[in-house]
Amino acid sequence: MFYSHLKGHIEALLFANGNPVPADKLAQMLDIDAENVAALVAELKHDMAATDRGLTILDVAGGYQLCSKPELSPIIEKLVEVQEARMSLAAMETLAIIAFKQPVTKLEIEHIRGVKVDGVVNTLVERGLIKEVGRKEAIGRPILYGTTDDFLKCFGLASLDDLPDLAELLAVDNPDLPEHDE
Repeated sequence: MFYSHLKGHIEALLFANGNPVPADKLAQMLDIDAENVAALVAELKHDMAATDRGLTILDVAGGYQLCSKPELSPIIEKLVEVQEARMSLAAMETLAIIAFKQPVTKLEIEHIRGVKVDGVVNTLVERGLIKEVGRKEAIGRPILYGTTDDFLKCFGLASLDDLPDLAELLAVDNPDLPEHDE
């Protein structure tokens, strides 16, 4: 490939940033078009998969991110003893509602869950998993919530399109439920 000499540049940029970098941003920095960036990233992915290297490139949150290979997690865990911040069941339920129903208000979430969600929503905002995405055109103009790029990174999703189909999930979890349209 004509731009092969730029593979190292892409690898260095992804390493230095740490977060996902969109193809158009890489293209701008390298003064090439996004299609060539995608081709170079594909070559890098192939190079990294074909060897005993410890890194790979993932498509995450609309960009490319340099990550350690999942199969090396046991050795990385020995190096870094990180205490994971676990999420409560209430937080997971609320996050799932927001992910599948966004944009959504607190009142709509409370209607689905049947309990107040102020504290849980505040925690999810603090953790950067959800954010305010606007105001609903209704009395009081309540805040609408949606997920963030950190949500996508946390769950390894390239975009919200990668979420499973909610109807299929409901059918798997509750095979006796009658089919219905929302």
